[in-house]
Amino acid sequence: MPETTAKLYFNWKKLLIPLVVGGAIALIPIPGDLEPRAWYMLALFVATIVAIIAKVMPMGAVCLVALTLSGLLGLTPIKAEQGDVGMLSGFANSTIWLIGIAMFLSRAVIKTGLGRRIALFFVSVFGKKMIGVAYGFALADVVIGPGVPSASARGGGIMYPIMQSVASAYGSEAGPTARKAGAFLAIAISQIDAIVCAMFLTAMAGNPIMQSMAADYGVHITWTSWFVGAVVPGIVALIAIPFFLYKVYPPEIKDSPEIAQFAKKELKEMGPMSRAEAILAADFVLLLFLWVVGDMVFGINATVSAFIGLVILMLASIMTWDDIIKEKGAWNTIFWFAVLVMMAGALNTYGVVDWIASSIAGSIGGLSWQLGLFILILVFFYTRYLFASATAHIAAMYSAFLATAIALGAPPTLAAMALAYTALLNMGLTQYSGGPGPALFGSGYNSTGQWWGYSFLCSIPSLVIWFVVGGLWFKVLGWW
Repeated sequence: MPETTAKLYFNWKKLLIPLVVGGAIALIPIPGDLEPRAWYMLALFVATIVAIIAKVMPMGAVCLVALTLSGLLGLTPIKAEQGDVGMLSGFANSTIWLIGIAMFLSRAVIKTGLGRRIALFFVSVFGKKMIGVAYGFALADVVIGPGVPSASARGGGIMYPIMQSVASAYGSEAGPTARKAGAFLAIAISQIDAIVCAMFLTAMAGNPIMQSMAADYGVHITWTSWFVGAVVPGIVALIAIPFFLYKVYPPEIKDSPEIAQFAKKELKEMGPMSRAEAILAADFVLLLFLWVVGDMVFGINATVSAFIGLVILMLASIMTWDDIIKEKGAWNTIFWFAVLVMMAGALNTYGVVDWIASSIAGSIGGLSWQLGLFILILVFFYTRYLFASATAHIAAMYSAFLATAIALGAPPTLAAMALAYTALLNMGLTQYSGGPGPALFGSGYNSTGQWWGYSFLCSIPSLVIWFVVGGLWFKVLGWW
């Protein structure tokens, strides 16, 4: 193997970190109420998460090593007996295929130009004021979000290039002129993307992981129930957060009539909507309809609905089989997603999660479930500073925190959904915490201090909205 390839896929120095962490856990005396394989699965899982955070290898490669070790060590046998978790059980999880198929569909949004057309349309309508530009991006993200399960694809692949064009049109470049427009818009798009990720089950790849984990505690989350829970606080947040940022971190240019004209010019150059865009738009409407009522009315599972949407695009020649097999990001997500779900399921089945939850609940025993859940949400939210991957953060902490909340007496549905929404809202805290942050920060409009400082300020009203407005809405829904 060439030396450059070895360095790319295997970093010896970084490998020592997960080896030491995993080995240290494995050598700790096994708690009396856990069987050996449960403890060793915990050691392997923690080592896997640390390896993902440390970027020892690409995430899929790390998960392949973990999958192999789990089978080799007998932690997850190929043929699972009662009380076991099968080594390949994750690949049979329907939610994994739901998000994978949705990622194939998202490629069509970019390929046909429909995503760019939608974003330009809303900017052309609302872009006469700089705050209106931000709201235009928000509306575009909401429209695209249900069918594009990648915050990076939406914020980084669709919104970011348009944002740069908007900023450049007013002479706002990285450096002394950044505050004219670019600095504000970059952080605004990051915050907007995080909110949209929280509004739809199919808006972010990690959401179905939480759906699967919640099912282990008897909480069955559907596309509709996820959206219904998020729609009220989500809309309030989409209105309030960009406006709050506009006040605390205002762009120097407030009026932007040229931006609306710029967007109209770009739309004119794109020409009328193509046949492929029209079919894709109709396909999206059908998918949303099926995701909302398909299971209840027609008995069509959400994953089957996603397959229907993809097949329609193939029959219309908008997506070809070559397009699908070349979509490496989707296949990569399906693989690591399946492995992490399998490992998380094993930890739950073997009793590790309950043991962790009991230990945490015991340390904060005596608190009401309301205060306990409040503390857990705050800790869950701000520990995101320690993670450079949304998926790693979810896989490492969601299940244990949910089990702890339930052990404290919190209503299971409320705990599952509140923690799920929290896991998405914190994506804008840092430039590395997921979504379009790396691309938006990489544009150079903001320093690290500016990004962290103003993103932290945005987190305060965001949490207030989801605690207060969301809490009241969840009460109306009967979640508590």
